[in-house]
Amino acid sequence: MTGFALGAEQEEWCGQLRALAADRLRPLADKGEPGRVNRPLLAELGELGLLERVFTSGALELCLLRESLAYGCTEAETALALQGLGAHPVLASGTPEQRTRWLPQVRAGRAVSAFALSEPGAGSDAAALALEAVRDGGAGRSGASAASSASADGGGWRLSGEKCWISNAPEADFYTVFARTGEGPAAKGVTAFLVPADRPGLSGEPLDMLSPHPIGRLTFDGVPVGPQDLLGEPGRGFRVAMDTLNRFRPSVGAFAVGMARAALDATLAHTAARRAFGGVLGDLQAVGHRVAEMATRTEAARLLVYAAAGAYDAGSPDVPRRSAMAKLLATETAQYVVDHAVQLHGAVALQRGHLLEHLYREVRAPRIYEGASEVQRTIIAKELYR
Repeated sequence: MTGFALGAEQEEWCGQLRALAADRLRPLADKGEPGRVNRPLLAELGELGLLERVFTSGALELCLLRESLAYGCTEAETALALQGLGAHPVLASGTPEQRTRWLPQVRAGRAVSAFALSEPGAGSDAAALALEAVRDGGAGRSGASAASSASADGGGWRLSGEKCWISNAPEADFYTVFARTGEGPAAKGVTAFLVPADRPGLSGEPLDMLSPHPIGRLTFDGVPVGPQDLLGEPGRGFRVAMDTLNRFRPSVGAFAVGMARAALDATLAHTAARRAFGGVLGDLQAVGHRVAEMATRTEAARLLVYAAAGAYDAGSPDVPRRSAMAKLLATETAQYVVDHAVQLHGAVALQRGHLLEHLYREVRAPRIYEGASEVQRTIIAKELYR
């Protein structure tokens, strides 16, 4: 890829993915129940080898994959992305035993993963986590003393608290969970754990959200975890979380670009055919100018996403800034494009089952999850002033 265009092979692969999403994945998505994990869809993603690519692809290829799937089937794109988000910490920081146990099942679409970071009082401020890991058997001992004791004798912890707005909860087979072990203040006292869903004391319930993919709440009532469940070192969990988010933030932008491109193409087709005022809508200057703005913003967002992914693949030191810029611009752009696409279509776009009605519900959440737009602006400003 140059700084301005994809290569012929990349364009061909994206076209194949869009066709695959429409022909093989869309029918499975339509059979799924909104708000529930679609296991047949996951199994098909595994059978097609697409889940494998989440773990073996560079950031740019992951962006192309997510953008292309989003164009034809947002449910398939989201299912694929959530597998990567939940299991990437296992790939990057897990033990050989954890990787052997879980990653082949995730890649095949047989095990469902989830990334459990957000809490009722800690969404955008991820360092403010309250889920507590208390030294097992150490009633009254928490924080640094409990953590150091656990490290010293190889014992475990008990997790107590809540996680909220967790994608794939409560139906996932395992969770990457971030809890406060107290080695230091704020982000320095967070540890990552791999918690199988069948652990005693772990329960959950689904949440009825605007977006159609599964989201739920988890309750931890003294859930036991031990050294064998650690993802990385005690007190280093926040870095595990941020490394995962830095990898996936550009591809969240790619998801948004895929939705924007789908909305733009639908708008071009509609305004070129819809007759009004003695011609077609596209003949009206107001309409043509709006479509031109939609197309320009979409292309700008697409290029920024690709640039951020390229920086990640190259090991550039400015990845946090570029990733934040890519997610910010792409998700805000997608909201703009989809909203104007609905306006240009009129009432038909508000009917249940219409592509734009679906995109209108889907496009709102990416401006919030994996760091809200305001958080991305904060990251960008801090990096610029560093």
